[in-house]
Amino acid sequence: MPVHPEILWAQRSSESDETKNVLYVTVNLPDIIPDTLQYNLTPTSISFKAKAGNASKGIEEREYEFAFDLFEEVVPEESSQKLSSRSFNLLIRKKEKKAEYWPRLTKEKIRTQFIKTDFSKWVDEDEQEGEKASFEDDFDMGGMGGMGGMPGMGGMPGMGGMPGMGGMPGMGGMGGMDLDAMLKSMGGGAGGEDDAGPSGAGGDSDSDDEGPPPLEEAEPKA
Repeated sequence: MPVHPEILWAQRSSESDETKNVLYVTVNLPDIIPDTLQYNLTPTSISFKAKAGNASKGIEEREYEFAFDLFEEVVPEESSQKLSSRSFNLLIRKKEKKAEYWPRLTKEKIRTQFIKTDFSKWVDEDEQEGEKASFEDDFDMGGMGGMGGMPGMGGMPGMGGMPGMGGMPGMGGMGGMDLDAMLKSMGGGAGGEDDAGPSGAGGDSDSDDEGPPPLEEAEPKA
């Protein structure tokens, strides 16, 4: 005996834009066998029949089926369908353009555990402004792969140029002032201040001689 598959649905409505006056219907059934799929949409009803299963995955092949009348009329020739390995997706165009949502998917007011609201696509009537009903956008999730472009942020390593600040040691160029000659002219040695390095901090020298005044004036200020 055929099994009733799970059906998820959502909708959009518009008084003027027919592309925003649609139903999103998803037959949530993985591994549908394409050759067995029988789908029929009329202005007033919808029917589906197919086998699904995958022996290689250990999923037993079973037959699924459903058929019911729609709450109001639709336009089959302006509706679309898409079969994937996970589900059978439908974008159905409503015939009457109006702002109000359908209160339910079926014509008859009945309770069924197989028809459920698709909260991943649902938008309230007063929050659908700016929403675009697009079959490709909503059902071809593979398009999300475009987010892979984010690795472009890898360009940030360009900040590595900052080591150019290492050019500061160039201040050592002050050595161009003949230190030995100046120290000798003042009776000093060739050590002391020259051993202090770029920071100007004295090394292990016990001398109280802070070096000639010209050198102090030339030191970088913090």
